[in-house]
Amino acid sequence: MRCYFNGTLLRSVLPPLLVTEFILGILCNGVALWIFFFHLKPWKSSTVLLFNLAMADFLLNFALPFRASYYISGIKWMFGDTLCNICLFMLAMNRRGSAFFLMAIALDRYMRVVHPHHPINYLSVSKAMGGAVALWLLTISMNAHLLSLKHINTTYCESFMVDTNHNLTWHKFEFVFSFYIPLLVILYCTVRIIGHLRGRQLVQHAKIKKALYFLIVVVVLFIVCFLPSNITQLLIWIRTQQAVNTLHESEVCPALEDLTSAFYITISMTYLNSALDPVVYYFSSPVFKKICRKALNLSQTEAIESAEKKTKETGSQSLSQL
Repeated sequence: MRCYFNGTLLRSVLPPLLVTEFILGILCNGVALWIFFFHLKPWKSSTVLLFNLAMADFLLNFALPFRASYYISGIKWMFGDTLCNICLFMLAMNRRGSAFFLMAIALDRYMRVVHPHHPINYLSVSKAMGGAVALWLLTISMNAHLLSLKHINTTYCESFMVDTNHNLTWHKFEFVFSFYIPLLVILYCTVRIIGHLRGRQLVQHAKIKKALYFLIVVVVLFIVCFLPSNITQLLIWIRTQQAVNTLHESEVCPALEDLTSAFYITISMTYLNSALDPVVYYFSSPVFKKICRKALNLSQTEAIESAEKKTKETGSQSLSQL
């Protein structure tokens, strides 16, 4: 049995949230892609990862206006099943793509700091592009099923439905899997980088401390954007099983409505990563920061330029790319 909810709370909360995310995502990622295409040359292997993260974020902007319209209309989809599935596919591609490329960026920084002489640190741009294509193919393979979804209720456009007969589906499993694996990798890389720099007694360097603080902020932002929806999904699984075993069939769906509304709100919060990831690009390297400030006609003090030129340590150079 599938549960359909009236979504009174969602109709008031989600439209302004989605519209805000759309505006910020268009502005921030538009500027980022403009810099990548026309100003950031020559590219390096790390640049390829950052660019693909920006592309994953930009995909989101095609779907958000339709989602906002969906909730403004009282949870009534008016654009047909095909466009519904395309929008759901784009949303999933953003979630998975962002998580996978953030994981790849963390691994790249880890290798450059902890294993600076490893051959992988000298990958050509073409080989890095090959790795990015592999990540995209993985992401597409995990979400391709969304393009063929069948909607029993044609006014509903959702990929996450509470189904008491099929509590655990492939889509729900890979939703959780594609968060916790990148999270564990990012946390591992962060802890190892900090431990490595402490061992080399570089932590007290002012620039190193600033980079470490930013690295922690990146982890916090990843957790804030992605963790709530994943925790809520796990709670829905547990609560659904409990409700099916203890409640009458007619009482199951009403018992899950509040938790389901919380899930849709938290999953909409994941799209904030589209607006927050440009901060990663800005701090990715002194070159990107300089181009960005120049493009936006922002002044850059001689002190900052001097500090960047004097930083020679390998750990400092690698962390500055974070």
